[in-house]
Amino acid sequence: MGRLFRILLYSLCTVSLCRCAHPLPSPETVATVREPPRISTDAGWLTYRESRRIIERLAPGSGGDFLARHLQVEEAVAEAPLVAGNEVRLFADGPSTYRAMVAAIESARRFVHLESYIFEDDNIGNLVAERLIAKRREGVAVAVMVDDIGTRSATASLFERMRQAGIQVTFFNPVNPFKSRGSWSLNERSHRKILVVDGEVAFIGGINVSDVYASRPMSGSSRPREAGDKKGAPWRDTHISIRGPAVPDVERVFLEGWRSQGGPALGDMDFLPQQPQRGPHVVRIVINKPGANDNHAIYLTLLSAIHSAQRSIHITMAYFVPDPAFVAALRDAAQRGVDVVLLLPGFSDFPMVLHAGRSHYEALLAAGVKIYERRDALLHAKTAVVDGVWSTAGSSNLDWRSFTLNHEINAVILGADFGTQMEALFEQDRRASVLVDPEQWKQRPLSARFKEFLSRLLERWL
Repeated sequence: MGRLFRILLYSLCTVSLCRCAHPLPSPETVATVREPPRISTDAGWLTYRESRRIIERLAPGSGGDFLARHLQVEEAVAEAPLVAGNEVRLFADGPSTYRAMVAAIESARRFVHLESYIFEDDNIGNLVAERLIAKRREGVAVAVMVDDIGTRSATASLFERMRQAGIQVTFFNPVNPFKSRGSWSLNERSHRKILVVDGEVAFIGGINVSDVYASRPMSGSSRPREAGDKKGAPWRDTHISIRGPAVPDVERVFLEGWRSQGGPALGDMDFLPQQPQRGPHVVRIVINKPGANDNHAIYLTLLSAIHSAQRSIHITMAYFVPDPAFVAALRDAAQRGVDVVLLLPGFSDFPMVLHAGRSHYEALLAAGVKIYERRDALLHAKTAVVDGVWSTAGSSNLDWRSFTLNHEINAVILGADFGTQMEALFEQDRRASVLVDPEQWKQRPLSARFKEFLSRLLERWL
């Protein structure tokens, strides 16, 4: 009787969470304002088939040359250009990321442009704000754009202090429709994390401006945690910096977003200076933009890399709620002998997303996909590495929201040097994680299955 009561209680909580705790309404709720784009199951399969057509029409002449193969595929998929000659640095935690970002801000001579989904009024938020204010007092132009829902817990005084110092501050898609600067949709958010300094260095990834990233995970040293137990857990996330000719592509994304929100004029400064070659990597900046015809760009890019994989697919993903076409792509790859490994959270700040993702485990495990869960840290990274040469990092999760409703930015990096770093980071996470055993998974309790069932029903609204 006690177990039945807990199951019924969970189902009631599920409905409550969907309606109350999640800040965003369902697409139907805002349909009268503006119908938001969605990847339906049919559209997901259309993208899947488009990706397969791209792969099938390419000549298989690259053989075992994995880099040549993925360059060929990216050139076929890309609408944004592939840009050679970039230096890319990988950051695996908040402390190292913030040090690099603050150093870049302090070196600014002309301008600093920062965009973040979350900008908290806490130690890290105030540290970044003070550095930005200091640069503005030196005469450096500073512009900050934050999402109005992502910053809902921050105090207005934080941003007013920046404004008083001369920093231009814009809120993306204000919740109050009377403050909207264009077509209004509460469900459309900017989930991007961007910092560009002087047009010379750009940062993107999964790390917001918040104290939750301030601690560094210790591999395998923390006690395992149950789903939803996030109190005191360190956050494990990934960020990158880029120097070289791809930096203007990141800056264009910021400027387009700023203008779309009617941000104050930023002056006549040249924000897109040409950059010399700085390193060996080929980079492509990929964005999702709701309402655009190419809104599935990140989805198509990742699917195409999976379809062209010959050796390995290693994905680290904070929020894993794949559509049927993506599940099919992973199963197809595993069944043709590719080493497909998913590294997913063992607990989450959004438990319903965790359970929705787990509802796909059985089908994936049956196809030979290996799944690990990290249970000592809250896994928030959004990365993948394919064949050791095709890598991506950015803000996009593998869920309906990232592919259809959010403004996202990812970088695709082609090259064995960076791929080796990504594989090393993946292996570090894997060693700190627990392998999901297929037979044991089949024996999971009825209560867990019920949570998965309910969450799966609501997965397009998570």
